[in-house]
Amino acid sequence: MLTTAPAAQADTVTTTIDVGTYPTGIAITSDGARAYVINAGDDTVSVIDTGSNTIIGDPIAVGNNPGAVAITPDGTRAYVTNGASGTVSVIDAATATVIGDPIAVGNNPGAVAITPDGTRAYVTNNGDDAVAVIDTSTDTVIGDPIPVGDRPVGVAITPNGDRAYVTNNGDDTVSVIDTGSGTVIGNPIAVGNDPGALAITPDGTRAYVGNRDDHSVSVIDTGTDTVIGDPIPVDPYPYGVAITPDGTRAYIANNGGGSVSIIDTATDTRIGDQIPVGPYTYGVAITSDGTRAYVTNNGDKTVSVIAIEWAPTLTVTLPAGAVGQSYEYTFTVTGQPVAATSVTVGALPDGLTLSDDGVLSGTPTTAGQFRFTVTATNGIGDDAVLPVVLDITNAPSTGPLGSLGNWGS
Repeated sequence: MLTTAPAAQADTVTTTIDVGTYPTGIAITSDGARAYVINAGDDTVSVIDTGSNTIIGDPIAVGNNPGAVAITPDGTRAYVTNGASGTVSVIDAATATVIGDPIAVGNNPGAVAITPDGTRAYVTNNGDDAVAVIDTSTDTVIGDPIPVGDRPVGVAITPNGDRAYVTNNGDDTVSVIDTGSGTVIGNPIAVGNDPGALAITPDGTRAYVGNRDDHSVSVIDTGTDTVIGDPIPVDPYPYGVAITPDGTRAYIANNGGGSVSIIDTATDTRIGDQIPVGPYTYGVAITSDGTRAYVTNNGDKTVSVIAIEWAPTLTVTLPAGAVGQSYEYTFTVTGQPVAATSVTVGALPDGLTLSDDGVLSGTPTTAGQFRFTVTATNGIGDDAVLPVVLDITNAPSTGPLGSLGNWGS
């Protein structure tokens, strides 16, 4: 298999959106069409149309000192924690209004996360050292609060819905809740100092935890519930954590640095430069197509929109072909925006063509060994350039691989 060098990152802030006072939490609907922003200073929620990056409608009044928001998978409801009220407000997305009475959950609710099936909302009650569970069909708390560690702050749920991970900033640990039994399992997982926000990769294998006072991110292996590797240094006070839909990047909102750090989840190292956003960066959320990150800036009443961009890469294991036999092979092309492929040196065998999206296809008419260079480009960083060799035989191919070229530049 041949591949080009790892992709370079080139994310940039494309626009800034004015919202309410002291924006904190943010969540994006599963279709990527709306972003809900908590305005802690105004006791409201702003709704952003992500297509136009403009505010739609009036701010939605919720409870006292709202902190976090989570949206049901079907996009019909948003659940908002009201820290000073000890409640959760439920917003009907269709009407942009609060429905029903506030749900009493406990003392100083902070974070909220909803199960993948949309049936339960888990709320951390910082003042009770517990997690409350809401039945979203009735919008009532079910069962007793689940005791966790000291001063729980953040919560995230695995993609299969079996586990809820809770950060406890009073004892620098993460508790793991079995959602089936509603009980904590195993010992608390020691992480860094003052853990807050956390996010779980789409495949459910890793949890990334922001350690605010250590200016670092810890990585938990959810198979063993142990921390793996050293803490990853970021800018001061990582308050927000979000992971791209393909699981390749973690975006960290750094409150003290007014910046966003990017972590490559394959190597668990920080990549690229810190992205400057607004003052006192707080929360971060990523659209479902992975093309944009929305970041709340607590210090200037704004949301920054980051275009997620990285240079292209090419990967190929090119099989041999045969004269008169249909041939099709798809190059593995990555990059954001989507990269276009073309032959830039040499020529394809007669009868074959290469499409912009990397599909080599056709029926070869001439035998021989053909050397050519494939290039993928998207305007970000360096192009991916890969020399390859394709063998076309006179006899029908029985499956052996063709010759492979050298590493691209």
